[in-house]
Amino acid sequence: MAMSDRLAQIPDSYFGKTMGQKVTHGPLPLINLAVGIPDGDTPDGIVNKFIKAVQEPENQKYVAFHGKESLKQAIVDFYQRHYGVALDANTEVCILYGTKNGLVALPTAIVNPGEYVLLPDPGYADYLAGVQLADAIPKKLNLTAPDYLPKWQQISQDVLLNTRLVYLTYPNNPTGSVATLEVFKEAVTQFQNTKTKIVHDFAYSAFGFDSKNPSILQVDGAKELAVEIYSLSKGYNMSGFRVGFAVGNKDIIQALKKYQSHTHAGMFGALQDTATYALNHYDAFLEQQNNKFRQRRDDITRALADVDIPFEPMRGGIFLWLKTPPHFDGEGFVEYLLQEQSILVAPGFPFGDNGHHYVRMSLAIDDEQLAVAIQRLQSIAHLYH
Repeated sequence: MAMSDRLAQIPDSYFGKTMGQKVTHGPLPLINLAVGIPDGDTPDGIVNKFIKAVQEPENQKYVAFHGKESLKQAIVDFYQRHYGVALDANTEVCILYGTKNGLVALPTAIVNPGEYVLLPDPGYADYLAGVQLADAIPKKLNLTAPDYLPKWQQISQDVLLNTRLVYLTYPNNPTGSVATLEVFKEAVTQFQNTKTKIVHDFAYSAFGFDSKNPSILQVDGAKELAVEIYSLSKGYNMSGFRVGFAVGNKDIIQALKKYQSHTHAGMFGALQDTATYALNHYDAFLEQQNNKFRQRRDDITRALADVDIPFEPMRGGIFLWLKTPPHFDGEGFVEYLLQEQSILVAPGFPFGDNGHHYVRMSLAIDDEQLAVAIQRLQSIAHLYH
């Protein structure tokens, strides 16, 4: 096989393998609640900006490796406006071709072989691949119901002392849990003046249903050890554009930029112009998105509670973390829902050992289909009792 031993040791990406795959389901029309792709269209103004930007002669040539000044300034302005965080456009901002690229590249950029990386369990599945590609050692950051927050005192001192990087993600994918500023203060305090760095995956930042999601960079001293990775995919319905950015600690940003200078030749200029326009002009759209998903959260959780189907509190993000009925594991329940109710959901196991008796349901589906899915879910309440 023409594959390196290092690459061969990494399991196939679950969603890379299954996304778009044809599924066999029961007699009802299929409802896909498995993938977190925004169901709405990209706003017309953003699309029109992209069309015009493609036609610009300067965007048909190579651009600066580390991005246009206009996009970096838009990122700086966005963080100041939304979080009161001051950033230096040249030293504290790194533009990413999709946040996944940055999240997977980060261990290679700053972690040495054999060093520990703490990964949330449950948490986004592809963090692990980045750790393994760097020949680092993944360690579990155990998150438990109902809040799914780190409990640093439960981690052994040996692990803490040898950890180089910690991944956090709030709102959490897959659980829908959120972090307060106090939670981030505890994390920064825990690792201040150590060799450990923190990366906060802020992909679902726009979706905070009970209060606005804080940035870890709002904590005093956070930039001494932390970076935050922000995505335009979910809040702006721009998943196909593949635009994100990292902000924060200068040393980590420098390492990411160096890594990218050897793997990318700069983001397409038209994409940069479009992202700049979105960041500068669509704050109100982010609020609309939040309101839409809050209503969906309210609808499904109210309906499940009415028939005593247990679920974890969903305070942010776009996913509901649903406990399986007794005598089902996640994979078995996925198959049951697919064949009996024609509902496709994601099993919990790709998100870690703590996910084996859960499934993840995406609310990124139009309201009419969601209403039908809710009715079908209510009809299986007997499985829980």
